[in-house]
Amino acid sequence: MSKRISGKVVYQNFSGGFWGIVTDSGIEYRPVNFPNQLKKKGVRVDIVIKKVKDEVSMFMWGEPVKIISFSTLYS
Repeated sequence: MSKRISGKVVYQNFSGGFWGIVTDSGIEYRPVNFPNQLKKKGVRVDIVIKKVKDEVSMFMWGEPVKIISFSTLYS
């Protein structure tokens, strides 16, 4: 089941570094298919995600998800 979220793109500089999204309510997501177009710290985004099952990662941060669609938000 997919879910729409809004938040901010972040870069975590540990465990080799990775990109993530922190929602306005503080929930952390770690997309397994993070598009290059979104790899800019602080960019606000509106994204449709789907939870990833059975994902194994060395990163101990955020819930693993797959991005279905996205758009950047401008204030």
